[in-house]
Amino acid sequence: CSTMDMMKCCPVDNTFKIIGKKFTVHIIRNMAMQGQTRFNQMLDSIEDSNPKTLSARLKEMEKSGLISRKVYDEVPIRVEYSLTKKGKDLQGILDQMAAFSMKYYPKDIFKDGKQRKYKQVFKRPVTFLN
Repeated sequence: CSTMDMMKCCPVDNTFKIIGKKFTVHIIRNMAMQGQTRFNQMLDSIEDSNPKTLSARLKEMEKSGLISRKVYDEVPIRVEYSLTKKGKDLQGILDQMAAFSMKYYPKDIFKDGKQRKYKQVFKRPVTFLN
């Protein structure tokens, strides 16, 4: 019996189903790399985002356990989002995606078009899943 025979579905396809929807990767990126926790921070910084889709995505991500939502009993009400352990484990995927583009597509990323290592740009090593 081969490894693929034991699987119900491809694990790459399954991960893509979880993080492949519009804005999901951007939300994780903004939370993990920029420390964003508020709806309007994400709305303002994610290109082409809109409130309806961002709200739907945050609800889906909360339901799937990638983020948690905390409502503060203040006036006006304050809501903050944070990555769960599961959500934080996606950091390695994002790091690898960034490292790939910096290595193979520097002209699309950097003004000078020169290749860079991940650590040069982000001042930390690439994160890996534990």
